[in-house]
Amino acid sequence: MATPYRGNPEKAERGAVDGWDRAHLKPAPNYLYTRRNMSDKPSYSQFACIGTGFSGIALGCSIKRWYGISDVRFFEKNDDLGGTWLVNQYPGCACDIPSLLYSLSFAPNPEWSSPLPSQQEIWQYLNKTATQYGLRDKMTFNSTVERCEWLEETGRWSITVRNDISGNTHVHESQFLFSAAGILVHPRKPDLPNIESFNGPVFHAAQWRHDVDLTDKRVAVIGNGCSAAQIIPAIKDQVEHVTQFGRSKHWITPPMPAPNTGLFQWMFINIPGALAFFRFTTFLLCEKNMKGFFMNKTGAAHRSHLTAKATKYIKDTAPEKYHDVLIPDFEIGCKRRVNDMGYLASLHSKSVTLRSDAIEEVTPTGIRSRDGFTEADIIVLATGFDSNTFCTNIDMVGRGGVTAEEHWNSLGGPGAYSSTSLSGFPNFFMILGPNTLTGHTSTIMAAENSVNYSLRLIKPILQGKATCIDVKLEAEKQYIEQVQTDLKGTVFTAGCGGWYNRAKNGVVHNAMSYPYSQPSFWYRCLFPVYRDFQYDVLTAKNQPRQEVWKRAARYLVYAAASLSSLSLMVSGRRNMWDFASYVSFLQDQASVFGSGLAAYANLRGN
Repeated sequence: MATPYRGNPEKAERGAVDGWDRAHLKPAPNYLYTRRNMSDKPSYSQFACIGTGFSGIALGCSIKRWYGISDVRFFEKNDDLGGTWLVNQYPGCACDIPSLLYSLSFAPNPEWSSPLPSQQEIWQYLNKTATQYGLRDKMTFNSTVERCEWLEETGRWSITVRNDISGNTHVHESQFLFSAAGILVHPRKPDLPNIESFNGPVFHAAQWRHDVDLTDKRVAVIGNGCSAAQIIPAIKDQVEHVTQFGRSKHWITPPMPAPNTGLFQWMFINIPGALAFFRFTTFLLCEKNMKGFFMNKTGAAHRSHLTAKATKYIKDTAPEKYHDVLIPDFEIGCKRRVNDMGYLASLHSKSVTLRSDAIEEVTPTGIRSRDGFTEADIIVLATGFDSNTFCTNIDMVGRGGVTAEEHWNSLGGPGAYSSTSLSGFPNFFMILGPNTLTGHTSTIMAAENSVNYSLRLIKPILQGKATCIDVKLEAEKQYIEQVQTDLKGTVFTAGCGGWYNRAKNGVVHNAMSYPYSQPSFWYRCLFPVYRDFQYDVLTAKNQPRQEVWKRAARYLVYAAASLSSLSLMVSGRRNMWDFASYVSFLQDQASVFGSGLAAYANLRGN
């Protein structure tokens, strides 16, 4: 029997069984796709967002929570919300991050059924949250954003959107544009000789064919990362045989302990503060592993401990004949670790074979590798996604007609100030942009911090004090250079050739990893360095006189705070405190003081 399918209805008509309730789905608003003439008046919303996964939903909820704004339009290329957790529907698909950390801070979920929730459960959480905040009516599905262009004369973004069903296009404009398009989006398909000659179905794990019945079939799975490690134990009892081709190695770590889920659910629902306490405790336990990513004595000692633990687990759990194939020879953490959810135990099954010899070609009936031939009825590509790419297939055009690709090429590769802002692209923000991924904890916190950071930056615009915001080019360059420099001191560059550091044109540029802790990113997002941005402000002549004096009074308070901080640090130095730790703070205070005086003088001059 085919696996229940959620996806494009046209695909379902080809034989898939739609086992999901789709009554909530609504067609795209008619006004969006009735125009064929691109000169017609565009539609408009104050906020526009590309994508409806965790990041997009976090944005929609937050602008409503923070500012009471609901004037937002989401454009989603798929036929429903969910992003990664809609697209990835392969057997066994689940989160490998503790469920306590896999929810938005303002919408905690006390009812996770497992420490590592399934794809279906995560999607249901996202759907519930989006519905609760009234976001579904703001979403336009089956809509691919083709081009985004900044219009200097109007201070708006012009967004060209194609309806993937009708083929019609329209233009939508917005004051603010957010990209929540995701990081790992486009499936990476290997170049296998003669694969087009294969007689059976060939599909990527992220494009799972639910209309293909695996029962009593011979399945070849190519790849041995996280998705393959979930697929194989999930299908081994259904298929006649599954052969895995995995040349590269990954560190496989023991599964998370399974607590009494019912007891914890009761505690989270009935004991005030219990969920927040355990969530914070879990965060600290995960964050502790951050020290293992640094190439220093402390990091080496931590990695040595983790390596010994993982090696013992692999040897105790997997068949001895596969030990040499499974145990890596590189630093743990260099590649994303695989959290074992039954994969190693499944290798004992007579219906599972692991091969590490190189594939030479695909034939109509199977796969020829260096050491033999494997017959197959179905080929599954569990080969991951393209990495180090952002806003792929979108023509992003900023000030002066400069595209995002041109901008990044000038910087040596993709990057963004605080992983969020691009110089020359006003009122544009990336959620989970370049260098936001971690190897030890949930990315949901990073996404939420990026949203909060952006909303802090645009507050003066929403208050009518400015029209747009743009990060300064020099600040962006310095940030990207610092990130790339600091990445060289981490295990991510230890030479394992993982997807963090895939070379392009012979040049290795890691635009995926964040080389610092998540508390440091939270702090950076909590206190933006405003001197690194340029606001197009309204002149004082256009502001009420009382507003001018309010701002002048505020600058005097900043000056007093700066002088107080200086006095405190001088006193601290006299008492043998660590003066060096205050230097950065002093610089920020001095900058605020100087900016305040300059702005005050400017106000008086106007």
